[in-house]
Amino acid sequence: MLEIMFCGTKVIVLKGDITKEDTEAIVNAANSSLLGGGGVDGAIHRSGGPKILEQCKEIRKTKGTCSTGEAVITTGGNLNAKYVIHTVGPIWQGGNKNEPQLLQNAYRNSLNLAYSEGIKSISFPSISTGVYGYPIEKASIIALETTKDIISKKDFDEIRFILFSEKDYKTYIDTLKNIFEKNS
Repeated sequence: MLEIMFCGTKVIVLKGDITKEDTEAIVNAANSSLLGGGGVDGAIHRSGGPKILEQCKEIRKTKGTCSTGEAVITTGGNLNAKYVIHTVGPIWQGGNKNEPQLLQNAYRNSLNLAYSEGIKSISFPSISTGVYGYPIEKASIIALETTKDIISKKDFDEIRFILFSEKDYKTYIDTLKNIFEKNS
């Protein structure tokens, strides 16, 4: 685990299972249907129980699907977290299809939604780096630079990045050191 304090916010990188996190909210790397899927999305829906899916269906009725880069919020159901923020990351297509901006939007909109809901602690997975194929090195830079930008303007107590694999964990540790220790 690595923890860095920046602008009064603890930024933490750790290896683990996001469904076990006890922050007020966890972020789901969702698909646009909001109806569950594989990877982090499937794990959150399985662990959180039917309440999450029920609320996702209600969101679909009123707003339709969730566009790439956008974010919506539901209950945490049976999770330790009170809320789940669902965001859709981009599918990697080589980097020339606006993927960096869309991934930045996913993190930015998730943090802005959390802030608007009064949520002070939040846990993120590495969005888009699983089946969506976004290179972990590039994605970690976007995730952490976007977070640094947001917390320089908005108050959070704690933002965690929960990585499942050892490779992803080590990549985020290195990126966290590079981004938060330079010019800080």
